[in-house]
Amino acid sequence: MWNVLLSFSGLVALIQLLFLPFFPESPPYLLLQKGDKAGCLKAMKQLWGEGNYQSEFDDLMKEKAVTKGTKILNVLEVLKEPSVYPQLSTMLLLLLSLQLCGLSATANLQESIIPYVSLGVGISELTSIIFCSSIIDRFGRRILLWGGYLLMALILVLLETSLLL
Repeated sequence: MWNVLLSFSGLVALIQLLFLPFFPESPPYLLLQKGDKAGCLKAMKQLWGEGNYQSEFDDLMKEKAVTKGTKILNVLEVLKEPSVYPQLSTMLLLLLSLQLCGLSATANLQESIIPYVSLGVGISELTSIIFCSSIIDRFGRRILLWGGYLLMALILVLLETSLLL
């Protein structure tokens, strides 16, 4: 019954995908990335209820002023930055340990297909990371969430279908 358990994460992704349009954008994203002051205040009221959010708004405006001169790096520029090497190596180590932990072997699969399942899961994770990293700078978090959940649901459906066949 492990395949039923695996499909629950796809169900959760589908539920989140359906409810995502009803949530507002992040106030800092609206103000800092889009420059939408009215949208930022509207999102604050929608998220936190009625009230005076002038101090939070002023903090965001200060942050916008501080970050105005800084350049936003894309994925390749971040990978070339030496100051992020410790974090990148930690993430790489975690990803590799997940691939080598033997989860596919405990899933009661035939021994001959375990390497292919591990490879498929690794490729799908890598594809998701590359896809999501490249679109977050262009389209924002909402598209990232939509794409991530949609891709996760699609990959889980494909994985489940291929295992049933």
